Amino acid sequence: MNIGTIQSNAQGHLSGSLATVMVAMTFALREVESRNEKAPRFEILTRNTGGAFVQVGALWEKAALETGECYLQGRIDDPSLTRPLPISAFKQDDGSFNVVWSRPRARRRADAFSPAGNA
Repeated sequence: MNIGTIQSNAQGHLSGSLATVMVAMTFALREVESRNEKAPRFEILTRNTGGAFVQVGALWEKAALETGECYLQGRIDDPSLTRPLPISAFKQDDGSFNVVWSRPRARRRADAFSPAGNA
């Protein structure tokens, strides 16, 4: 489900907005400079009620297994949310990103595939 967009401004900074029934926010992405390969690519920042920027999430760069196409994946989290909001961002031909949300799937238990009585 498409819930927002990310665009680059004239200075090359990425910012975006998203909206759901319960959440509407504008945000900026700040590139993370790290040599750690597990570090996120971007921090997601938004302004609090006092006007200061606060970090509410992060995005990691991923590659699709089948096509190798790069995309961003992460989540937004805040004490005002009942649970983190998982998001992905897919680059469009014009350089912008579509921000999408999908409900996380429940993990299957390892014994779910064992025949009854053989666990």
